[in-house]
Amino acid sequence: MYTAITILAVLVISSGYFINESFAEVLPNNAFLLEGSGFAVTENFIKISEIDLGISSQLKSGSSINFVTEDGFITLDDDELLISELEGKFLREGRYIRLNGNVESQNGVDTTISFFGRLVEESKEGIIYGFSGRITTPTESYKIIYTAKLSSLIKIKSTPTSSEETSDLTIHILKGAASKGTSNTYIGIGSAQTSSSQNISSPLRLGYFSHDRISVEPGSTIKIINDDSVSHKIISGTENYNDRHNPFTPDGRISTDTIEPGKSVNITFNDAGFYRLYDPDYNWMKIVAYVFPNTDSIILGKGNNLGN
Repeated sequence: MYTAITILAVLVISSGYFINESFAEVLPNNAFLLEGSGFAVTENFIKISEIDLGISSQLKSGSSINFVTEDGFITLDDDELLISELEGKFLREGRYIRLNGNVESQNGVDTTISFFGRLVEESKEGIIYGFSGRITTPTESYKIIYTAKLSSLIKIKSTPTSSEETSDLTIHILKGAASKGTSNTYIGIGSAQTSSSQNISSPLRLGYFSHDRISVEPGSTIKIINDDSVSHKIISGTENYNDRHNPFTPDGRISTDTIEPGKSVNITFNDAGFYRLYDPDYNWMKIVAYVFPNTDSIILGKGNNLGN
């Protein structure tokens, strides 16, 4: 069994994509997304495990930066562990990450985690870490082996919102989004079919919005323009990761009117927090919004979701 664990560790750590140039940087007073996957193992079995955390960095002290988890989850196969009381720290200018605290399973069982990550590689897309550590439940202790990415940040200029008719950021629903680009259109990010006004840069991805991860301050307004050939609607909710028939549950915080083709709608984030925005009729279309006070407005990703 220990030989299997060693092999898994080598496979997972080497599974990230590497770029020689170094662009990513861990900074204080910013919002980040930490996402990855790997394995949780005991002497008897192996479970697939995923991590998806929205985190906010604090002030720098020496070579360390503390951070807090705003929202997110960790999974053990079909069991989703919700964030409860997690504390973290970037060590030595982000070369290492320490994360520990409490999470809670769907059935209410208290669980603790203790993770330690080492920087593997940096790229334009983010910082790749290899994680080891433990997930401890009342009945089991799992050794974890992850590869995870800390999303890189691209700063944007924004103008403070003076009214609900003024927006800080414009997001386009891309043409063909309702059909996943499988009919007469292809949603090729950076391709000739994509409007230059949508400012997409990566040719290797599919997407349904011009940006799929954003971070803004409370009180900011975004404008969503429908460039698709059918109507859409955007609401917020929690994601049910293990339910393909009911992937989202509305939370009542955001709900727009129908957005006809060629029309737009404004969304204002009045409260701080973590938002998942999606189209209830085409639930592969989704945006993650981090709404944190006292940070610069930033874009965490562009056209990054693949609808799965």
